[in-house]
Amino acid sequence: MYGEGGGPGSGEGGDGRSPAFQIIVLGAGGGPSEDDVTGLLVRSTATQWAKSSILAVDAGTHLAAIIRILEQHLPHATQTKSVEQPDSSPEQTRKLKKPRQRNGFDRSNAARDVSPHTTSVAGYLGHVSGRASIGGNSPAPSQGEPQTPKLVLTTGPFSGLILPYESARANASYLLRNLISTYLITHPHLDHLSGFAVNTASFQHTSKPKKVAALPSTINAIKDHIFNDIIWPNLSDEEGGVGLVSYMRLVEGGNVALGTGNGRGFIELCDGLSVKSWSVSHGHCMKRHPHRGSSISPMLPDQQYHSARRDSSYAIAPPAGIDRRRSSISDPTSRLDNACVYDSSAFFIRDEQTGHEVLIFGDVEPDSISLSPRTERVWADAAPKIVAGLLSAIFIECSYDDFQPDETLFGHLAPRHLIAELEVLAAKVTAVREEAAIEDDKDTKERSLDSIDASLEADAAKIKRKRQSNGVNVYQDIRRGRKPYSEWLRSDAVSKSRSPSPLKGMEMLSPTDLDFSPTETIEPTLAAKRNKSVNDARNGNHKVATLTPHPLPVPETQAEVKPFGPKALEGVKIVIIHVKDTLRDGPPPGEIILTQLIEWEKEAGLGCDFVLSKAGGEIWV
Repeated sequence: MYGEGGGPGSGEGGDGRSPAFQIIVLGAGGGPSEDDVTGLLVRSTATQWAKSSILAVDAGTHLAAIIRILEQHLPHATQTKSVEQPDSSPEQTRKLKKPRQRNGFDRSNAARDVSPHTTSVAGYLGHVSGRASIGGNSPAPSQGEPQTPKLVLTTGPFSGLILPYESARANASYLLRNLISTYLITHPHLDHLSGFAVNTASFQHTSKPKKVAALPSTINAIKDHIFNDIIWPNLSDEEGGVGLVSYMRLVEGGNVALGTGNGRGFIELCDGLSVKSWSVSHGHCMKRHPHRGSSISPMLPDQQYHSARRDSSYAIAPPAGIDRRRSSISDPTSRLDNACVYDSSAFFIRDEQTGHEVLIFGDVEPDSISLSPRTERVWADAAPKIVAGLLSAIFIECSYDDFQPDETLFGHLAPRHLIAELEVLAAKVTAVREEAAIEDDKDTKERSLDSIDASLEADAAKIKRKRQSNGVNVYQDIRRGRKPYSEWLRSDAVSKSRSPSPLKGMEMLSPTDLDFSPTETIEPTLAAKRNKSVNDARNGNHKVATLTPHPLPVPETQAEVKPFGPKALEGVKIVIIHVKDTLRDGPPPGEIILTQLIEWEKEAGLGCDFVLSKAGGEIWV
């Protein structure tokens, strides 16, 4: 499936299961328009809009986007019937609290009968009435607030949510204060943080501070440069602040002291959701000095021309022969150790009810041109989860199309680089599957050999009993000193005796037997295309000299040997976020990027689906 993220109709899990996550897209862009920059809301579908059940991942666009969505869908809301407040006696309270489980929401409640794909609200009404006034997941009524829910949304990403007020603005504030408990920030750039900072004025009169969870480098930047009583008041609970915000410093790679099994290293951030984080590289600062890992190179005149071509062309396909992997400015021989590389994050978010996960990246650059490449660690962690069927969606940026040269990516991805990164993931997924297959074969062989041993021992026992009954005990002499048959099959001697020589029947060739003819060419493979430079692509058609061993058989069609199996990422949904608007006439940048990704995927054969996120949309995983 390629296209924009839609509603629940397209949101079933890759294995046909019911969705474990709903991700609401508040902002899908990367600027320059401030009303559509990165902002996501993530919830476990098992929590049924419970209090503190929504996790905000980045908040460049936040409250304003929630208001827009509610303004669009409130006219379609239906009036609810009055719900009586429950008996708050100790006996009734115990009855209501009995089914509550450790993750903070009632899994046996009638609310579970409400599917995120339906507009029925009976289950949720029972959930609300059963939790109010006992410290549960519905706010206790207070002065100035209605005693009963009034409206239930029947359309849009907040469908099924009961709202206590009539206006979109008041209900957005209610949602912000009561349902969103934690802000998970990938990095401290303004397009991921500005909405949160401004919206802190709405955090007053809540029962507890909002949590800001991030890696320590991000927390330190927010603390030093945002909530510092200069850029913005210190609203945190540190350094004598007001206390509306509480910092939560995450451990990179997860805290191994927390969780068990597949959930080891994850820390719970809100009702039903836990997180494990990794740092990734987001480019380097723009100062003209050597940076950690490489050196500075200014944009060349022909590179400026290449970038300027975007003004006069609506072409979607990138120039033929464009460099798909390597930077024309990266110099691995001039690596220095300066600390001006921007750090960003990638978060594995786990649904505590099902164990399923989604992976959400902040801004990230390709490892192939990074001064501090770290994305491969994320792929290494993701591969076993994909093989196990636990990870089926990856939210990742693709800020520019393939016309953008490496020199002006500024720590972001283009389609050529995203495909290259996904190929790394596909190779790791293939390796995990192959390793699992080898282990399965070993287990099968062990079971087979154990069965042979048992059968031989049974036969031997029969022979022994028969001969002993005849007064003969020769079997013991025959078996004495021999290994069990299965052990003999496992021995190195048998393996070596069975292994044919790899050179048997082959004639050794000397270097003079190889005729390397530069005039003979083959169809360039995908890797060969990616290794041609951008400058070569602009200067015309340049043939790639290839070396073909003449005496050896050469197939008519030279197929690229890929380090991953066919459709290695089948069933994985790649959701594109952080697309930068060019503010020009012509096709939207997201459509161009999506088209280029589809073409690259056809060549690579990854098998994954691409979804272009859209502000105000929702994605079910």
